[in-house]
Amino acid sequence: MKLWDKGFSTDKKIDMFTVGNDRQLDLIIAKYDVLGSIAHAKMLHKIEILQDREIVIIEAKLNSILQNIEKGNFVIEDTFEDVHSKVEFMLTEMLGDTGKKIHTARSRNDQVLVDLHLYFKDEISEIKNLVKSLFDELMSKAEEHKAVLIPGYTHLQVAMPSSFGLWFSAYAESLIDDVYMLNAAFKIADQNPLGSGAGYGSSFDIDRQMTTELLGFETLKYNVVAAQMSRGKTEKALASALSTVAGTLSKFAMDICLYMSQNFNFVSFPDELTTGSSIMPHKKNPDVFELIRGKCNALQALPYELTLISNNLPSGYQRDLQLLKEAVLPAIQTLKSCLEMMTFSIENVRVNTKILEDPKYDYLFTVEEVNKLVQDGVAFRDAYKMVGAKVEKGEFKPDKNVNHTHLGSIGNLCLEEINEKMITALK
Repeated sequence: MKLWDKGFSTDKKIDMFTVGNDRQLDLIIAKYDVLGSIAHAKMLHKIEILQDREIVIIEAKLNSILQNIEKGNFVIEDTFEDVHSKVEFMLTEMLGDTGKKIHTARSRNDQVLVDLHLYFKDEISEIKNLVKSLFDELMSKAEEHKAVLIPGYTHLQVAMPSSFGLWFSAYAESLIDDVYMLNAAFKIADQNPLGSGAGYGSSFDIDRQMTTELLGFETLKYNVVAAQMSRGKTEKALASALSTVAGTLSKFAMDICLYMSQNFNFVSFPDELTTGSSIMPHKKNPDVFELIRGKCNALQALPYELTLISNNLPSGYQRDLQLLKEAVLPAIQTLKSCLEMMTFSIENVRVNTKILEDPKYDYLFTVEEVNKLVQDGVAFRDAYKMVGAKVEKGEFKPDKNVNHTHLGSIGNLCLEEINEKMITALK
């Protein structure tokens, strides 16, 4: 059941090694393979490869296969290499010689490219929706707790006053940068490679603009060699975007792990969101956030992994590129699950409103004291030394009333402006 079958068979060990996990992974992109085949069939009808009667029955059978896929009834048995061979077999089995015409003017190379480009576009859109959900939750928490001060840190040393409003909205605005990266990956994927064939086009007078419009691509990848070279490049662009989102989640998860510890005690979560110890009855562990941190740290290695697979390959298709699916497709699902779990958890976060009552945080306000002296006419370096001397002698008494008014500060979070930035980024 091979599209390249010429009447001889390969050794079973070779089959197992070369097919790898393709059958399982191809179930994820099966829907897009059928959609690509429907568009291709309509184009073949336009250029008179398929007759009127043939396009009607081919389209009907492809839609029937699509319904089976959507119901979860589609299977790629071990007798098939991949989704492409299974779909073509089903058409041929149903329609005889008419089904055999579907592969005219295309190759498995441009088939898998179309499948992946369509799949990536849908997944990027879904990830952006998940990012927006987390963004909205963070912005809501920033508004709700904007007046609650917390310590800010540099070098993990108590530094200057921050707030929950500043902390939550910091991660919200960071997600906007991640959306920019997702947009870039979407732009790269939103180019139709169908019609590039094995990488060198076709002698058939195919209508590539037609399939571009039918499949909802913004444009097409005009040069057929460039279309084939997009395999690997598109995945690396997507991996970079996934990695950027993962970096934000990993850092946020690390903050939460710190802030949940008894040494900090800034935030807590309901018991049902934590786990316990097998021997220590008092433990409430942040396993969810530790796993998000670990999974997202692993995701940040993905661009390098893909680079090592595809680096220095010559133009044209090479079988190494099959391995990209094994890395990228599971990574997409991992990131989505981390986004969903982070949003769910933050909905239930509890903040400590009395953190700064602990005297160990008194030194947060030394800069405030220096600034007041400067406003009273003392030179900054002299004011710095005066306050430093009080600290050394144990005489510093903090004034915990802060008055930060500039854009993006504790007293002026610019939540409306940040929200507008996200709305614009998502357009």
